[in-house]
Amino acid sequence: MDAVRISDDPADVDLDVVHDFLSTQAYWCLGIPRDVVARAVGHSLCFSAWVDGRQVGFARIAGDRATFGYLADVFVLQAYRGRGISKALVAAAMAHPETTGLRRIMLATRDAHSLYAGFGFTAPARPESLMERYQPDIYRRAQAGG
Repeated sequence: MDAVRISDDPADVDLDVVHDFLSTQAYWCLGIPRDVVARAVGHSLCFSAWVDGRQVGFARIAGDRATFGYLADVFVLQAYRGRGISKALVAAAMAHPETTGLRRIMLATRDAHSLYAGFGFTAPARPESLMERYQPDIYRRAQAGG
């Protein structure tokens, strides 16, 4: 495997790569507008995975950087999967000085439970205490003018 470099430097985020993947391949936010991605990146602690001068993966933690974080938008480009890059991204995020003292870090996943379980994530201990406001088609509605 080529050397993977994980960076938490905001200047290392290639917004073109991140937006392209999220808007066209990520089941959780298909169609997300570029300005929304830019805002999310700007307000998050971001981790970029680089191989041979190209960004090939991404993850971000949104939150208050004191008590709570939400791990989101974790991806690795298809051609680079199976090389441990997603594990390296999540490991970097969980070891970062701004996340190690957080009381709670949450995430949502459809298909990567085993990846996150390796970092101590479990199903909510008290699911009855959790609520959400979920609008899965918000980007399609916004594009349609509704």
